[in-house]
Order: sequence, then structure tokens, then C-alpha cells
Amino acid sequence: MAAPPPEKSSRDYAPDGSHLKPNAVLWEDLEKRSLDELANLTLALPLPDHRLQFRFLDADIRVDIPNQRLVYDDGSGWIPLEDPLLEMVTLVYLNQVNAVFPLDRDIVGLQDLKESHFFVGPHELRTAGVLERYGTDPDGFKQAVMALGGQPVDMADAAGRLLPFPRIPLYFLMWFADEEFPARLRVLFDRSIEAFLPADAIWALVNRVATALKNGTAFGD
Repeated sequence: MAAPPPEKSSRDYAPDGSHLKPNAVLWEDLEKRSLDELANLTLALPLPDHRLQFRFLDADIRVDIPNQRLVYDDGSGWIPLEDPLLEMVTLVYLNQVNAVFPLDRDIVGLQDLKESHFFVGPHELRTAGVLERYGTDPDGFKQAVMALGGQPVDMADAAGRLLPFPRIPLYFLMWFADEEFPARLRVLFDRSIEAFLPADAIWALVNRVATALKNGTAFGD
């Protein structure tokens, strides 16, 4: 009789319920990479003791490679970050990034990505919360973009360019509800994203940023 599977802790699951526990092998692989090279490729800040710091939207995050964890500054000091979704994407990105591409030259939609077929059914982008929150609130949407360190861009009724990583922009385009049409939202990407993130990691990153946009802050409700 086969042994029962090991029990899973809450840390094994992303906030959306997906089983996205970061693979320990990714941490081990990351430990082998040159910090200076990663800093040049990602614009992250190299720190002593084999650590990196990057800006996730409106928050500073440190990748503590020796201790295999992310920590962030909550305003009173650096504390462990229990965010499996973001941890998984960060590990995948830092292990796969190997080149620098010019940004904002080739902005594409989901249908233009090589793995566009992935983003259907259960893997549709989870952006409904943004629509519910800002579908009739243009000012609120613009304020949330700015609060997350984003920049307005001249697209749709309103749009924001957000940076979950210094060299990975996401573009959130909003068309607000009126008497005839419901609110609509579209997410665009710099094409270089698919050189560093597979489709499931792109899906996870967009969902994580959408949650932050809905809340108006990277962490907290």
C-alpha cells in the first residue's frame, strides 16, 4: 500500500490556492549565479553575503539567497515575506534571465505571445478584481497606479506602466463603464518577458500585480 502524500503547509500554496511551492533546486541554482552579473541583467542591487535587492512596485524586496527566503521592508525593518506566488516568479526569473533587451519598443498582448494558448480556461488572467474596484472610478485607478510607483501611459481611457521587476514592465489598460458598455481591462507586455518567464510564471506575475493594483499597495489589503 502506497504511503500517503506528505501534509502540505499553508506556505506550499499561493494566495489563489495554486500549488506553487518554489523548488529548492531553484534556490540552489541561484546560489551558483554571479551576483554582479544578475545585477547588470536585472538592475537589482547586489548586497553583501550573496543577497540582491529589487523594487517590486512600491516596496523594496531582498532576495536572501543563503537563507532561501525573500524579505521586505515594512517601514519598521526587514521581515520575512510569506508570498509563495511572488517567490516562485522571482526564482524563475533570476535563474532564467541571461540577456538585456531594450524596453518599450515591442509592446504586445497575450495573443502575441508564443504560449498564448496557455491563457485560456482556468489560466485566464485574474483581473476581475481590478475591474470591480475601478470600473467606474478613473481617478481611483490612476491614483493606484501612481501609488505603486507606476507611470501613466497614453493608451485606452487610462493606462499604467507598472514595474514588478526593474526590467519587466506590465501595462494595465482600462476602459471605464458608461451607459452603453461595461468596463474592460487589458494587460500588455514587453515582448522580452517571454525570454525570461514561461507562461505559468507570466500568469502568476500578472495575477500578483493585479492584486496589488486592486489594493493600491504591494502588500496588505
